[in-house]
Amino acid sequence: MGALELKEVVKHYRGAGEEVRAVDGVSLAILPGEMVALQGPSGSGKTTLLLLIAGLLRPEAGTIRFDGRDLATLAESERSAYLLSDVGFIYQNFRLMPRVQALQNAALKLVLGGVGMRDAQARVVPWLERVGLSDRLSHTPEQLSGGERQRVAIARALSGEPGLILADEPTGNLDSVRSREVVELLHEIAHERDAAVLLVTHDQDASRLADRVCWLRDGKLTGDHPLQTEGSSETSQTSVTR
Repeated sequence: MGALELKEVVKHYRGAGEEVRAVDGVSLAILPGEMVALQGPSGSGKTTLLLLIAGLLRPEAGTIRFDGRDLATLAESERSAYLLSDVGFIYQNFRLMPRVQALQNAALKLVLGGVGMRDAQARVVPWLERVGLSDRLSHTPEQLSGGERQRVAIARALSGEPGLILADEPTGNLDSVRSREVVELLHEIAHERDAAVLLVTHDQDASRLADRVCWLRDGKLTGDHPLQTEGSSETSQTSVTR
């Protein structure tokens, strides 16, 4: 598995006579096996940063590398393959197909990557079981709660065992017990499979399970703290590579 490296990444939006500096010179590195929590107020650029790392947006300046590859140099076909094979993206709004069973929804990413439907379904069953949906395989999104739909989306993202996991508020629709289980699962996967995990969250409990916590404000990364264990003294702020 590879490392994620961002160097002076910039993405601005222009409209209504003003410029929005969504991502403004962000530098960050996440090693294989590491889970980093990203926090910040609404509108601070967190989701934009995830979309840039996923290759769904292009930066105006700076470089984004995963496993040594510069995303800017990838052809469109390579960019699609990167998103399907290397990245597990957990979207905040689920993105499930209506009236399609949970098992098939979870298998969709593998199918798009060239895996046959039967094999894809066999591969996603353990992930659906791991997120507590073993008795919901035949249910459609309309028959699932918001938390259950989120867990289907999580199983889909993890099904291909990606080297990079990007999670946009994955616990926003879950109760406290399921939230902790999901974040613990992401942390386990980071360590078990040497995956790099970037977790956007407002959940303080989720952040405590991360290896590091970073803050984004007005498009700028303002700080980087290692995980504090219970009983440890307060950790001093460390600078982020600029």
